[in-house]
Amino acid sequence: MIPLLIYLGIFIVSFFIVRTVTDQAQKGFNARKTVTFGDESAVKPNRIASVISVLALFFLWGSFTGSSLLPGFLHMPGAFVGTTTFEYTARADDGTEDSATVTVIVHPAQDKTNAPEVDPGEGWAKDDGAAIGAYRSGLIRVDKNDEKGREVGHTVIAVNGQPISPGVDVFVNNARIGMSEKGTLNFEPDKGWQMEAIWLPPPEKVVERLGEIASEGYRDSTLYEHLGYSLFRVIVGFFFGALVGIPLGYAMGLSNWFRGWFDPIVEFMRPVPPLALIPLIIIWFGIGETGKIILLFLAALWIMAIAARAGVSGVAISKVHAAYSLGASKRQIMRYVIVPNSLPEIFTGARVAMGVCWGTVVAAELVAAEQGAGMMIMVASKFQLTDIVILGIILIGIIGFGIDILMRMAEKWLVPWKGRV
Repeated sequence: MIPLLIYLGIFIVSFFIVRTVTDQAQKGFNARKTVTFGDESAVKPNRIASVISVLALFFLWGSFTGSSLLPGFLHMPGAFVGTTTFEYTARADDGTEDSATVTVIVHPAQDKTNAPEVDPGEGWAKDDGAAIGAYRSGLIRVDKNDEKGREVGHTVIAVNGQPISPGVDVFVNNARIGMSEKGTLNFEPDKGWQMEAIWLPPPEKVVERLGEIASEGYRDSTLYEHLGYSLFRVIVGFFFGALVGIPLGYAMGLSNWFRGWFDPIVEFMRPVPPLALIPLIIIWFGIGETGKIILLFLAALWIMAIAARAGVSGVAISKVHAAYSLGASKRQIMRYVIVPNSLPEIFTGARVAMGVCWGTVVAAELVAAEQGAGMMIMVASKFQLTDIVILGIILIGIIGFGIDILMRMAEKWLVPWKGRV
């Protein structure tokens, strides 16, 4: 919740700053006369906003992980590491009460540290020492060395003067203390706002892991081989999905018979997630490459069919009538009217289908694969190698975004009339 609020705050502040600077730089009627509301072609991404957004995400990542790439004053409060103390008050069965101090060393979780040696002091309640890892919690049986222990009615009734009982928490310096049903104190050091590296490593650790895998490989394959296998599966599956889906969509958009015959199948399969088909694909085609490509083919097929059908159905009838009035044949209308006007919808569907294929191939590789980005993520998660998991996610996102940019460029080159006719 806190990172979301910070990100929202950065967004609002950046918006007003950029808007103010832009308004100062572009004054006059000519800078404001373009009407963009409802005109998709006139609305383009603000590159400054894109840069700030990406930098804000990396800033939050580094700030909440204590990254060395950021100065210390930009780090969120981290988990407490050091020495702290608290005082407990115990009551024996004869009604007498006594107090003692517990010294706790909170050390990095990956290090092993012995409990400190302390002078037990006077009185029947003796001082104690304990060692607990950061981001962890530990039970401290304070009556273990007391002269009047639990077996003779020893009961802890207060911590730092605050009453405590099972189910009640007491907050002390740098820690929270609870009590179990048996009366043992549970010491939980303050975790701060930073994430532990095992859950979210800092950016530099992910970059370091990238260099390691790029040079040494992972699971007997190089990084390029893992990404190459995933990319190959996606391209082949998408290609065959488009090869079958686009003609099917055209047929459904131009023929009542084809529309009636295939519409129930397409509309039935459209909401079915490709991941739901994985067990069936494994049963029918095994866990080899064929099964993965068929799964990706099915993931792209229905999207491309619907996109082509929507493209054909969206052609203005006035253009068709105009072509007929000029003496055009059905083949010419198909070539010069239907196809050009349906291409924008097909390219939009292709971008959606490619994104679905990327998500599907990762899931397919999670099930059974020897190479691939999904396999990297799956194996790394079993050994809690979070840096490899995040690395795989980032690489998948970058490659998917790169493919989307290439498809946008191809659309501008092949369909330059989009938004103009």
